[in-house]
Amino acid sequence: MKDSSTVFSLLSPSDSDGDTFFYERRFTRQGLSPVAGVDEAGRGPLAGPVVAGCVILSPDCDYLCYQDSKKLTASKRNALFALLHESDAAIGVGISSPEEIDKINILQASLLAMRRAVLDCADHFSMPAIVLVDGTFEIPMYLPQQTLVKGESKSGSIAAASIIAKVTRDRLMEEYHQRYPQYNFIQHKGYGTKAHRQAIAEHGPTPIHRKTFKGVREFCLENSPEKRERQRCLW
Repeated sequence: MKDSSTVFSLLSPSDSDGDTFFYERRFTRQGLSPVAGVDEAGRGPLAGPVVAGCVILSPDCDYLCYQDSKKLTASKRNALFALLHESDAAIGVGISSPEEIDKINILQASLLAMRRAVLDCADHFSMPAIVLVDGTFEIPMYLPQQTLVKGESKSGSIAAASIIAKVTRDRLMEEYHQRYPQYNFIQHKGYGTKAHRQAIAEHGPTPIHRKTFKGVREFCLENSPEKRERQRCLW
C-alpha cells in the first residue's frame, strides 16, 4: 500500500544497469530518505518461522560487499552479519511463527514478518521514507514501496536485509536443534531434506513444524487414520 500523500516516481528494473545502489541513490534524490531494503528467509521449509530483515544502509557504505545471502557461504554470511551490526546501518527484524504460517498462509506470514521488520527498524532507528521489497508483493502498510523481482541482485539494501534474515533464522533453527536434536535442524534448518522427512515420519511433527505443509500434515494427529475412523463413527 502506497501512501497517497507522497508523490514519487517508481523506477523500472532496467534502469539500474547493474548498479546495486541505483534505487537507493535515485529515491534519495527524489527526496525520499532514508531508503530501506526488506527481504525474508524461510518460506520453503517444513519447520520453523519465516524471518524478515529490514536494513537502511549508510549512503557512503561499501554496498558492493552485500550480496544475495543464498549465494554466500555460511562463514561469509556471518562475517557480513557482524559487519552490518558494527556499521552505521539501521537494522530491523520481524518474525512470523509456524502457528501464524498455518493460520494465514506462508505468503501472508512472510509479508507480516516484513511489516514487523520495518516497524522494528522504526522503533530502534527511524522509519524509512520508502521501502525496496524483494519480490512482487508489497508489504501491507501505508508506506511508499518499490518491489523488485530478484531484488537481492539489484539492491545492496535488499541484499543486506537478506543476510540479516538468513543468519537470524539459521541461528534460531540451531537453537531449536538443541530442543529437538532428533530432527537435526542444525544441518538442514527445517528444509524438506530426505533425512528431515524421515525424522518426521519416525517421530511425528514438533510444535515448530508447519502443519499445513505437505510432508508434515500427513503425520499430524488430527489427520491420522485412527482419528478419521473415530470421526466417521460420529457422523
